[in-house]
Amino acid sequence: MQLRSTAFFLVLSAFSLPILPAQAQSAMPRTELSAGMYRIEAEVAATQENRMTGLMQRRSMPPNQGMLFIFTQPQRHCMWMKNTLLPLSVAFLDDEGHILNVEDMQPQTEDNHCAAKPARFALEMNLGWFRQKGIKPGQTIEGVRRLAGLAR
Repeated sequence: MQLRSTAFFLVLSAFSLPILPAQAQSAMPRTELSAGMYRIEAEVAATQENRMTGLMQRRSMPPNQGMLFIFTQPQRHCMWMKNTLLPLSVAFLDDEGHILNVEDMQPQTEDNHCAAKPARFALEMNLGWFRQKGIKPGQTIEGVRRLAGLAR
């Protein structure tokens, strides 16, 4: 009888696990972008709340997926990694989607990583993604311009 009770408790516990932060945050809308021949599936952080939360507390991110931050105005925006568990690279983009600069960011740090010029967007990908694909400043991330009006 003790074995059955333990098994029942384990099964019941599995169904009552809390939602993980990555699942809870996946309610953000998604969009498809491209960088040259590379397809990107990005969550869209267009509200102040979503931009503040970003990829915090996530433990993994699939390849070719990322998060696009849409800002209300082009400015020299900065990103940091407080409570972010993943090493990331961020590309800051102008109004047209041209990459201004790419910065590598280490987990759980409070160092500022800033746009070299006024940026309207920031695209976070897994660390080294831009470098591995040969994507550099001056190149364009297609699909962002149509999303500028979503920022609030």
